Amino acid sequence: MVNLLDLEPQALFKFFAQRGERPFRAKQVSHWIHQRYVDDVAAMTDLTRPLRESLAREAMIRGPQVIRDTTALDGTRKWLLDAGNGNAVEAVYIPESDRGTLCVSSQAGCALDCAFCSTGKQGFNRNLTTGEIIGQLWHANRTLLADGVMAPWIAHGRAPVTNVVMMGMGEPLANFDNVVPALALMLDDNAYGLSRRRVTLSTSGLVPLIDRLRDECPVALAVSLHAGTDELRDRLVPINRTYRLAELMAACLRYLERAPRDFITFEYVMLAGVNDEPRHARAVIDLVRDVPCKLNLIPFNPFPKTEFRTSSRAAIMAFQHQLTDAGLVTTVRKTRGAEIDAACGQLAGQVLDRTKRRLATRIATAVAN
Repeated sequence: MVNLLDLEPQALFKFFAQRGERPFRAKQVSHWIHQRYVDDVAAMTDLTRPLRESLAREAMIRGPQVIRDTTALDGTRKWLLDAGNGNAVEAVYIPESDRGTLCVSSQAGCALDCAFCSTGKQGFNRNLTTGEIIGQLWHANRTLLADGVMAPWIAHGRAPVTNVVMMGMGEPLANFDNVVPALALMLDDNAYGLSRRRVTLSTSGLVPLIDRLRDECPVALAVSLHAGTDELRDRLVPINRTYRLAELMAACLRYLERAPRDFITFEYVMLAGVNDEPRHARAVIDLVRDVPCKLNLIPFNPFPKTEFRTSSRAAIMAFQHQLTDAGLVTTVRKTRGAEIDAACGQLAGQVLDRTKRRLATRIATAVAN
């Protein structure tokens, strides 16, 4: 049976066209699934009875199976979702006064093995399907509404999730063929209707796929930078050995030609004694000088057996002031949900590693496809 969550807008139109149905049926069904969050075609009361019966035989709406649902004191909520065969991924909802942000995973694990990331230490098992990716957004909206979560934007007819960040488990661009259809659903007016400015994809720097995203589905772009020199970034972000910083900066400039925002966000995890000194700030300033950008400094969130420590508050503030004095817009990310391991870099889920760290093979395959 077809899982209707797997079908992006054009695929859903094709699904109904092949069955001799008119295009408006696809819009109706999309409204039921992605705006009313139903999980049973029998609930789609504006479809004819024969159509509902045929859909029930051929299709289903299979959302994620929740293993664990945890809420932090600050309202951050984390779902551990079954990804089959002993694997699980995590999605995190972060409520603010004016928006609700969902951090979405794209892979069960991650092959990139960034030195400071808990997800990377789990290894990699597989890419998530389009339905498993968009299912995280479907589930979050459905569950929050059912639980009676109230916020100012909900009162005005908006869904609980107003912003999506592809910053959960995995490297989104390494799962390009499933991530982009999910993005299309997030942006489609008959589904979630999010602005391109409210959907952000974070990448460690797969240069050819940054170019492909620019051409096929440009959304707001964040780049995991974490160092201003190739020497240091080689240690922290191993993909830098394949795509050097000069190539990455050039790709960022090309992306801005079609981006919904006029800047790139550079994420920078602050690691005590590793990348948080004045000389490191000077290197970052020199690197990004010609790229319209915003720097987002992220206090490191420790996890078991990590070799790194969190930079002191004083070191982070000094780093920020040095960048700001150089004319760079720089913010410090507020840590949310740390006590439930929902903060940046802490998502680990459950991953049965089957890659044995064959990073070069994984990246070559992703780019070739």
